[in-house]
Amino acid sequence: MSKVYLVGAKLKPKILNNWELYEQGIILELDVINKSIKHKVSYFSPPEVCPPLNASISFTAATLSEKKLYVGTHTEVLTYNNRFEKENYFSLPMFNDIHHVKPRENGNLLVVNTGLDMVVEVTKSGEVVRYWNIAGENPWDRFNEKIDYRKVPSTQPHKSHPNFVFELNDDIWVTRCLQKDAVCLNDPNKKISIGRELIHDGVRFSGKIYFTQVDGRIVIVDEKTLKVEEEIDLVKITPRNQKIGWCRGIMPFKNNFVLVGFSRVRPSREVMPDGTVKWKGQYGHMPTRLACYDLSCRKLIWELNLEKYNMNAIYSIN
Repeated sequence: MSKVYLVGAKLKPKILNNWELYEQGIILELDVINKSIKHKVSYFSPPEVCPPLNASISFTAATLSEKKLYVGTHTEVLTYNNRFEKENYFSLPMFNDIHHVKPRENGNLLVVNTGLDMVVEVTKSGEVVRYWNIAGENPWDRFNEKIDYRKVPSTQPHKSHPNFVFELNDDIWVTRCLQKDAVCLNDPNKKISIGRELIHDGVRFSGKIYFTQVDGRIVIVDEKTLKVEEEIDLVKITPRNQKIGWCRGIMPFKNNFVLVGFSRVRPSREVMPDGTVKWKGQYGHMPTRLACYDLSCRKLIWELNLEKYNMNAIYSIN
């Protein structure tokens, strides 16, 4: 592993609602040996696939497969080749708040359509093959097939907030952030229970599945038993007094090392008793960064500040 791709977004200069935060998608290339970073892509979604006012534009969790990077924005799916030329593109009216895109061996793509609490399987030309509601409901009970959800700024509150999809033994699995678990779409009786805090990821490596929790924990699950084997609290092994950040994005590699992404805590709006508005977060917290940990000795090895490269949120490490 010599090159790693970091996928995320640049913040707008003005503090806005959570669904209005970002102004462009960003992809960076990291040379792991010398820790150098190159900017590869800045992306702006076209107006026709965005809400009309204060649209948030970002890349979300991607998948690198056979020298191609499959990545979503909130309303689009793009494929880049190894020269970072856009090779494929589509956008569907049902897309709202996409969180992850993953290719399948059959040539189709799995798209985590978070805004509609769905996972959608589509062909590479954008034809819908099938879809699943992650809350166990009829997919269109709460939503309307005739609405262009790309124009809807937010569908919150979500019931499950799916955010990452992976395959295991021909089964399709998806993480449910709000239920703090991962469920099998082929067999609803199969579930990986994690609990405690909101989860992201679901990265398979060497017989294990690696999940992150937003407050800075790594949860490692055995693929065969689907049981939690280990939990590592990164807060305790990160020598900082400030808030560690929003933990999301993980890449395990040899010798029990992992790369982990941390995004600066996003601003949140609080209405005070006197009616004034106070914004919390964003400043006074650790910057968006990539960190390398040795899990064997529970040690932070190095960190890279990504904000100097205009990346203020990181979604995946590929």
